[in-house]
Amino acid sequence: MPRTPRDLADRMAARRRQAKADDGFDRETFTQPREQARQTARAFLDRWPAAAYMTAVESWRELPGGEIKFTMKRLKSAD
Repeated sequence: MPRTPRDLADRMAARRRQAKADDGFDRETFTQPREQARQTARAFLDRWPAAAYMTAVESWRELPGGEIKFTMKRLKSAD
């Protein structure tokens, strides 16, 4: 069965999520148009500042059609 680069990327992302499941971070994944994705990421960083929550964009990938799939992470213990 032929594999596409997207299949490979999805499998690799699933492995990373599994490996990081108990690392003390909460993660949220979004799929949105580019401008909305930027606004969501900014709002996430405003709500949970990086200095206190170690908040970061963990992944950011453009999908066919121009949508962005991205994952934001932050420390659970800072709540």
